[in-house]
Amino acid sequence: MAEQPPPAMTVRDVAGFLAVDEKTIYRLAQQGKLPGFKVAGTWRFQLQDIQGWIDEQKKQAAKARGSRAAGASLKALG
Repeated sequence: MAEQPPPAMTVRDVAGFLAVDEKTIYRLAQQGKLPGFKVAGTWRFQLQDIQGWIDEQKKQAAKARGSRAAGASLKALG
């Protein structure tokens, strides 16, 4: 028997998972910044998509920290 995919998460589920307000999830989803889809007008999310989004946010934050650190080093040298 084929394994069932995990159930889709609701806005409330994702908000709890990320420890943010539900309004934040709605805003990010509507702006296309958080991967999700609508079913009958209601937002739904897949856990693996949210985890991928988290990984991407971590990479962007690390890249930004690296850029700031490099800039600070150049200022110290200059």
